[in-house]
Amino acid sequence: MGSIPMNTLIREPLRAGKSINHLEYVDVTPIIGREYPTAKLKDMLEALNADEQLRDLAITICERGVVFFRAPQDDLSVEEQKYITDMLGKLTGRPPENGLHVHPLYNDPNNIPMADGTTDKNIYVINSEAAKKLYATMKNRPGAASEPRDLGREWHSDSLFENCPSDFSFLRMESTPPAGGDTLWVSGYELYDRVSPPFRKFLESLTATCAQPVFRSACEAGGYDVMSPRGSPLNVGYEFEPSHPVIRTHPVTGWKSLFAGVGLHVSRIDGVYSFEDALIRDYVLRLITRNHDCIARMHWTRGACAIWSNVCTLHAATPDTHLVEGIRTGVRASGIGEVPYLDPASTGRREALGMPQF
Repeated sequence: MGSIPMNTLIREPLRAGKSINHLEYVDVTPIIGREYPTAKLKDMLEALNADEQLRDLAITICERGVVFFRAPQDDLSVEEQKYITDMLGKLTGRPPENGLHVHPLYNDPNNIPMADGTTDKNIYVINSEAAKKLYATMKNRPGAASEPRDLGREWHSDSLFENCPSDFSFLRMESTPPAGGDTLWVSGYELYDRVSPPFRKFLESLTATCAQPVFRSACEAGGYDVMSPRGSPLNVGYEFEPSHPVIRTHPVTGWKSLFAGVGLHVSRIDGVYSFEDALIRDYVLRLITRNHDCIARMHWTRGACAIWSNVCTLHAATPDTHLVEGIRTGVRASGIGEVPYLDPASTGRREALGMPQF
């Protein structure tokens, strides 16, 4: 096998066709997000060109970061939700041996069933109250609040604790409280583009350890074994301490994204002193908070869906539903992509699209 020429991308970027151009949509912001107010995913599955539509949808998600389907998708079965999630990755070049993620704690007796009382190893049930039981062994879990919570920790990319993290995630909301519970997504593309060129080069030289020891402690406390493998032959056993690049290249678009720099699953920046680790992570968090034009916010309604690319977004749920009656419940499927990499021939989104620097 010959060497790859300089300035040639490891993977050729994909371009969307026109198969879903007929769908009504509005971009949530100029930078991130797209909402389809009337489209039905079931119609996509039943179309004669279903694979073409799903491929174009997948590329759109990778370019926009996250898409919302506002019309209730009640006619979509869990199996169809799983199929869509899996196909989004397969149709855009996911490693063929990879599939849907399996939650490490699926064997926990506190595992939350779906609305019909059954469980599915490829479905994670979102339930703000029941999740407290599933993670009962978590150290330093907040009890009664004595001061405001640091919600900066909520930002994360799904399954970052795996050697092969998630590519696409698909969340369908089944019930919503009268207020609260919004989810926010921030564009990793735009965060990268907001960094000065010298500092980009510094961040590109870094990796971050993304450890989650809570899974081992939960299994030991509950007397059960962790699920393995989890969507990839590389996601096995208790290997929950990978190092991922702080800046990675999206294999579908070829654009650089700030990936593993802050939040729930990032335990430390590798190779730097502890005060430098804190400084870098605080800096990345400040990038998010000072650039709110990089954020798309979803106010959930019953039956609405969000599908996002974990490669180029971080997201955070808003933990405020305890202030109102009712709980927020939904079902999420996630695919597993490749081992994250930084392609030296890749560029930022703005440079690739010929957009102004600011």
